[in-house]
Amino acid sequence: MQSEAAPGFNARLWRRFVAIARPYWLSDERWRAIGLLALLILLLLGQTAFNVLFNQETGEFTSALAARDGERFWSAIGRYTAILVGAVPIYALYFYVRDTLGLRWRRWLSDHFLARYFEQRAYYRLTAASGIDNPDQRIAEDINAFTQQSLYFSMIMIGSLMQLIAFAGVLWAISEGLVYFLIGYAIFSTWFTGSVFGRRLIALNFRQLQREADFRYNLVRVREHAEAIAFHDGEAREMSALQRVFDALYGNYLLVLRWQFKLNLFQYAHSFLIAVLPIVIIAGEVLTGELEVGRAIQAAGAFVAILSALTLIVDHFEGLSRFSAGVDRLHAFAAALDQQSEQLQRTPNDGVQQIMTEPSFGLSVAQLTVLTPNREHLLIQSLNLTVKPGEGLLIAGASGSGKSSLLRVIAGLWTTGSGQVRRPAGPDMLFLPQQPYLPLGNLRDQLIYPQTDRDISDSELLRWLERVNLPLLADRYGGLSAEADWARVLSVGEQQRLAFARALLAKPRYLLLDESTSALDAANEAMLYEQLAGLAITPISVSHHASLLRHHSHVLALPGDGSWAVQTASGYIWQ
Repeated sequence: MQSEAAPGFNARLWRRFVAIARPYWLSDERWRAIGLLALLILLLLGQTAFNVLFNQETGEFTSALAARDGERFWSAIGRYTAILVGAVPIYALYFYVRDTLGLRWRRWLSDHFLARYFEQRAYYRLTAASGIDNPDQRIAEDINAFTQQSLYFSMIMIGSLMQLIAFAGVLWAISEGLVYFLIGYAIFSTWFTGSVFGRRLIALNFRQLQREADFRYNLVRVREHAEAIAFHDGEAREMSALQRVFDALYGNYLLVLRWQFKLNLFQYAHSFLIAVLPIVIIAGEVLTGELEVGRAIQAAGAFVAILSALTLIVDHFEGLSRFSAGVDRLHAFAAALDQQSEQLQRTPNDGVQQIMTEPSFGLSVAQLTVLTPNREHLLIQSLNLTVKPGEGLLIAGASGSGKSSLLRVIAGLWTTGSGQVRRPAGPDMLFLPQQPYLPLGNLRDQLIYPQTDRDISDSELLRWLERVNLPLLADRYGGLSAEADWARVLSVGEQQRLAFARALLAKPRYLLLDESTSALDAANEAMLYEQLAGLAITPISVSHHASLLRHHSHVLALPGDGSWAVQTASGYIWQ
């Protein structure tokens, strides 16, 4: 897993934020987004205007009460009520527009990242290389946090600027000394927060996101492998592993809480001080009668509004630190996707050789050298091979000799090495792994995946289930429209036969089988392979079953030292 530097409030964070945000605001949705943003700013301007009016009328009816002037008091209350009626819809609409824009941005950005995630099988390469932790969390949670918090903090900053402009004149007219004190206090408190709590709390929040994601990932693994854990009586081991992961989460969060406690001490002291400081500063003028009580209340309100604008980082430091961590994680994910794309676009002129794949009617490899993904081990060297239609190939050899790796190369999943693969494209070549993939959906989806929009009658699908010796499967679960967690409710043998039915229904020209019948008895295995010949499907199989020799014309033997040999199946002696 690659390490990621902890984020901070600096120019790098701003550049990363812009890199993630810019595509949406330059996309086809930009005019609608800009329109919503303009409306949001207009509503925010309205909020600021109403805040000024509320502050003014609060001071007015306070002065009226102090002067015991009933007519003046009720007149101020009437104006305050009228302002309230106008303000409530503005405030409500502001949050609706903000959250709507955030939701639309999240949808676009999720689609954008998902497209990059699936492009050229980046999701597979990221997993295989373990280059980045928890991509699922970055798509599901970090994007949501990014869009919502981006708008939240952007509007806070714009609103703070509006408040600063709106209330500065009010405060200056009441007390120039308050303005000077306010500026000095804001500079000091912001500097103190950044220097004392700065990178420490941000780094801890960044690490906490990773710890939480790791804990969730390990819980998901337990659910996915529940049966295997139960068979091995592995509960104690899994519990111990989960406790270790949680202990790391717990320990880091304790540090977060300690630093958050220190920050809260400062923040609450700050908030209580700003409630009383303006009154203390102008108390002399009020006590001598130079300033009305209501004017003092107005000054206090303006002081708090301006100070909140100037001490934005102090008031929202915790949220900004989490936002900073999220931006850095999302940027690292985007950078990993870019790196995967760049690696696939490299040519031999870049100094890094790769296996080249070209479309062809038949299947052949020329001077094919296969290395492990990180180029540490040589698996196969200079392989030359042609598999003609109708002449199946069985790949034999010891574990770790490169059998499954060769299938991945032929399927286009691995490109590490050199040489050339010529193969049919698209649906003319299909891959069946030992553990079949059964997507979420109904039984019909399992048979026609991934082309689930194909129009195939129920009767035909039921016939294919019969051909793989699953005649009662649909009835057992309530028909082809029944939905279930098929990977859990079916045995491995049933899953393999169901996947075989999918392959027979697709009728590819070549079928790559990686121990795809390992859980079947000899009779079912032979029955399935015999159907391949009748459908003109050429099998390329990895298996340890000698009984499969009669279903293939040739054997590719891989000793495991990079060498290879091709023999006829009839003359091959199984070892």
